[in-house]
Amino acid sequence: MISRHPPRVAGAARLLSIFAIALIACAPIGAFADSARPAVAHKGAVASAYPLASQAGQEILKEGGNAFDAAVAVAAALAVVEPSSSGLGGGGFFLLHRQSDGFETMLDAREKAPGAATRDMYLDKAGNPTRGSTDGPLSAAIPGEPAAFEYLARKYGKLPLKQSLQPAIRLAREGFPVYLRLQYGIKAKRDILARSPDAAKAFLTADGNAPEIGAIIKQPELANTLEAIANQGAKGFYEGRVAENLVSGVRAGGGIWTLEDLKNYRVVERKPLVGEYHGARIVTAPPPSSGGIAVLDSLNILDGFDLRDVDSATRKHLIVEAMRRAYRDRAIFLGDPDFIKMPLQQLMSVDYAAGQRSSIRADKAMPSDLLPGIESEPKGMNTTHFSVLDAAGNRAAVTITVNLFFGNGYMPAGTGVLLNNEMDDFSIKPGTPNAFGLIGNTANSIAPNKRSLSSMSPTFVETSKGMMVIGSPGGSTIISQVLLGVLNYVDGMSAADIVKYPHYHHQYQPDELGYEQGALSESEIAKLQSMGHKLRLSNRQWGNMQVITWDFASGKVEAASDPRGEGEGLVY
Repeated sequence: MISRHPPRVAGAARLLSIFAIALIACAPIGAFADSARPAVAHKGAVASAYPLASQAGQEILKEGGNAFDAAVAVAAALAVVEPSSSGLGGGGFFLLHRQSDGFETMLDAREKAPGAATRDMYLDKAGNPTRGSTDGPLSAAIPGEPAAFEYLARKYGKLPLKQSLQPAIRLAREGFPVYLRLQYGIKAKRDILARSPDAAKAFLTADGNAPEIGAIIKQPELANTLEAIANQGAKGFYEGRVAENLVSGVRAGGGIWTLEDLKNYRVVERKPLVGEYHGARIVTAPPPSSGGIAVLDSLNILDGFDLRDVDSATRKHLIVEAMRRAYRDRAIFLGDPDFIKMPLQQLMSVDYAAGQRSSIRADKAMPSDLLPGIESEPKGMNTTHFSVLDAAGNRAAVTITVNLFFGNGYMPAGTGVLLNNEMDDFSIKPGTPNAFGLIGNTANSIAPNKRSLSSMSPTFVETSKGMMVIGSPGGSTIISQVLLGVLNYVDGMSAADIVKYPHYHHQYQPDELGYEQGALSESEIAKLQSMGHKLRLSNRQWGNMQVITWDFASGKVEAASDPRGEGEGLVY
């Protein structure tokens, strides 16, 4: 529902000026590797992709919530104000650190394939992929984000779920102003949104166009759904009126959801992956995220090189070669841990990395086709990330998604919920690329109730000097963005410089080194081409990284938001 007049929301102008929020408080450092380190005053922080979502996190922290309560508030608010990138119809990963005892876990709220899903459901009679994995309700997996709200609040939070959801409910009911990035997304997906009457009502004007900058978007149906969750917990979404509307809407549009699919959805806690690079402790997401293992795989390979003792072009060449091999392993070995066994210890081992490293030449690119690859079987953007640190030292790195921009663009009547098209993250056919150009093997094939492989890479980095919380959206480039962020942090770069660092990327197939404008100098381009790299300048920028850093000695906290996004990072 779109209005050209702003609602009477107290402090609305002030809210729009805030992008990353920090609260002043004092607390001991607690359970870090060096337990003898003296206590230092520090601040809490929230960094997210839109000011009003960061403000929602600040509000809950002020009311006595911890980082995990704030994570619920930020995620729910992003579902309202950044509908292109996440929402109740999607899912994601919540990487958590509890400071009191050092406990770490990841909540896997990844979407699951419906119970009626079949391996070849997106292939035609000739065995060729159709567009069904990205278009319409058939492309939607069972959402996990609403279940994560209740689970996180109940098991790790301090406040009632109902309290943490209030900022999002208010934003949905009273509205928020259209901003440039959202307007751009609506324009890009206008035809898809127009196919769904409820989506068109929420995001398009009466004449079917994108609203003007500053026009107010109100979402009363979404507010009602959020209130159902606030009052009933996960049952408010997965059972009762909302569930019935979701299923009837999906099936009317050609999808295969059932009430049983929704009722049976569960969040799964998984043990994070932990590695080390140059003395830094890296805590990151396990499968069904492919991001964590790929980041650790790459860092282990690079640990055998002295990246500070080579010229800049050679440094980037070596990093790209590590990416090439890590993305190759991603394609072959990884999938849902509840369905397949994966050689994770092998992929994380220093001996395996040494073998990978031995095939890298410092002066020449290795064509991806020369690496053992995906074999066909015998015959017979978009995402969002936010980071939270509270005054006690608890922290959360959360990456959530609906897959492509606005998911599949379909909104079941009366729900206010945009559906994901996460089924495209399965391997539709071995060796066939998905919408992000990623290929996969049978480990990531479709099966009923299975979770598709993801590139989301929420990560913590701890050194003797400080700590970083990092993550980013960006489809297949998420892994390479986080890898570069970790390398830059270990090298001493500030949060502000990490988020604005120009990105470059290689994902094994297609065999090309993609890069943002400014990521490579003319001399680097010339040298990398002479090494045999195929270069491609991207016509757009990647990601929207959100970083928090904490300096142990001084207690300084920095919250930085990607300048590719909508705002600035403020700590006070």
